Parts: sequence; structure tokens; C-alpha cells
Amino acid sequence: MIYRLLALNIDGTLLRSNGRLQPSTREAVHYVQKKGVYVTLVTSRHFQMAKKLAKALKINNILITHSGAFISDKVDRSLYENRISEEKTFNLVQVLETFDCNVRIVHERFSLGNRKKVSSNIVGKTLLSPTDPLFYPVQFVDSLGENLRDEPLSAPKIEAYFSEEHDCREVEMILSDAFEGITIRVKNQTVLEITAKGVSKENGLRLLGQHLNILPEEMVAIGDADDDKEMIEMAGLGVAMGNAPNHVKKAADWITRNNDDQGVSYMVKEHFRKQHRIEFLDKLKVDR
Repeated sequence: MIYRLLALNIDGTLLRSNGRLQPSTREAVHYVQKKGVYVTLVTSRHFQMAKKLAKALKINNILITHSGAFISDKVDRSLYENRISEEKTFNLVQVLETFDCNVRIVHERFSLGNRKKVSSNIVGKTLLSPTDPLFYPVQFVDSLGENLRDEPLSAPKIEAYFSEEHDCREVEMILSDAFEGITIRVKNQTVLEITAKGVSKENGLRLLGQHLNILPEEMVAIGDADDDKEMIEMAGLGVAMGNAPNHVKKAADWITRNNDDQGVSYMVKEHFRKQHRIEFLDKLKVDR
């Protein structure tokens, strides 16, 4: 099988535990692009952060961001968007703000969060992430609900951060019973991620493949997190990082080293060194 697309998760895959990018990873991405393989990033992060990292990697392709809710190569145009409606965004925020949690609307152009104090290290690290580009405004208001009443917003993604896991699980059940047309995921035990129904990394990668005329079996997908599992299972070659949980590893065809031990560069160079340039293979009319 000839692999024509490489999909890379960001946190826990491309980036080390300290949030830095290894030089060997840059070299590996450049190496595979020279072979004519289409490289994309697939992330739960917002578009601006993914675009910043793509620029560092010299990737000028369409990116799958906001967990698959916003697929684009430029912030002012998109291949695909699947947003939570203005009314539902408002209603979700109204419910969430009755609980002891921080709420963040993650838009492709900015982030809008409430100022409620929740004693959680995850909140501080995520809401005030140093990886947020300077041109991605992060704003806090006393009440998101009041703000949305005056300025309605259709959100690609809503995040809610809790201090305790049982509170997070309780709110997950409440929202699941009260709202239709949304997808709710629990991340890191205390974070709720809410998107429109049908949004996932897997579906985002499938849509990009259809746009590029690349079949799922012609894809390599590398990830480490729970929300990477379906994408890994779908791809012709699904790869789990060494730091991935066991159930994600069991879904993979290949397990590489962890993200602090050059897992991406090791896998890319081990596998793609055996594959000729796509242009050369197409000239030979290799069967797809």
C-alpha cells in the first residue's frame, strides 16, 4: 500500500511533555513532505495555535482543528465548519455557569472565558497556555451568559474545567439528558469538551481525504489520546505513541516511541524510507 497522507496529533504526539518541538520532528516532517506525502495536523486545539505550529514545521496544508469542527488552511475561509448554534451555545453556557467550573468558548479567532475561580492546575495551564499566539486574543468576562445575550456567538467548541472528576461526570450526564445535537467528551478526568454532533477527529480526517481524493487506507494517522482512537482505527496505518493509554495502543497497527523519545521521527523515518516519492510511483501507475 502507498500512503499519501500523514495525519499528526499535536499534544502528546508532535510536542514533547514540556510543549516543545524536537528538531528531529521538524526533519521528519520535511523528509516525508519531500516524498510527496500530504501532511496535516489533527488537534483539539484552536486553529490559530495549529497554524502557528504548522508554520514552524513548514506545513502549508489544510488543518483539522477544534477536534474536527473547523477544517481550513486560512482563518477567514474553511473547507468545513460544524458549529454549535448561537441559541444552543447560549443555553449551554447558561447551564454550565450554574456549576462551579470555568467555561471557555474556543473560537477560531479568539477565546472567551468566565472569571470564576476553580482550584485546578489544568485550568491555569489550559486557559493561560503559553502556546496561544499573541494574535489569538484570550478574553475573560464576569458572565459569559450576559456577554452572549448582547453578542450572540456560534461556537466551534466549548470547554468546561472542573476541580473534581465527580462534578465533571455529573454535569456531563445533565447536559447529555438536556441537549440534543451535541457531542460531549471528558478529557483528563476534569474537562468537558462540547462540540456539535458529528464532530470528531476521525470525521474531520475522512472529510479531508474526500476533498483530496485520498482513501482512508492510504492514510497514516499518529496519535496518543482517547479522541485519537477512532482516527487511528480508520487509517490504513494507525500508529499509537508509546505514551498512549493501552486501549489506544490496542487499536493501532503500529506502536512507536513516546513523545519525549522522538516517537514521531522514529516512526516516519522507519516507515517512509521504504516508500518512493508519490510522483514517481504515480508515473509507474502503481495501483491505488
